[in-house]
Amino acid sequence: MKQLIRVVTIVTIIALLGGCSSMSQKTDTVAEKAKIEKVIKDSIRWALNKDKDLSYRCFVQDSSLFWFSPDNAGTIKGFDQFTKLTEELFMNPAFKAISSDFKEMQITLSHSGECAWWSCYLDDFNEWNSRPANWKNVRWTGVLEKIDGEWKIRQMHFSHALEDFQKPTEPANESGSQN
Repeated sequence: MKQLIRVVTIVTIIALLGGCSSMSQKTDTVAEKAKIEKVIKDSIRWALNKDKDLSYRCFVQDSSLFWFSPDNAGTIKGFDQFTKLTEELFMNPAFKAISSDFKEMQITLSHSGECAWWSCYLDDFNEWNSRPANWKNVRWTGVLEKIDGEWKIRQMHFSHALEDFQKPTEPANESGSQN
């Protein structure tokens, strides 16, 4: 019986030591957040040079890719739908990316270091047939996953605040009624 207890104890210790040695080292949060921020920004800024390979590297390349756009026509379900949008819209000669700005970027890394999420306000300035086609102050959130050591966007959501759609009231004239 003592021999059995000794064997079980040794096997347990070996298993615990082996398990502990396979745990990942402490994540360098600052370095990981810098990598994540680069992926997030590259997922927009690729359009400046129409570097679609850079864009594709930013996203999971399977059917789980998803994002909501401010309008339903822009909602993406799956990498195939994303590549179709890229070819038809962004690679179209009528589309020209001008610049982008990411305000109040906040990135949170999960305890495991394998998942992250972000939020920011996005100004994305573009042209379509030389006319402005801009997104200003768009709320942008998303989720990334670390896959084979590389950060990939899995889900995103773009939206406008309700205030962006409300028409400013016109000033009242001298009689107190609105124009």
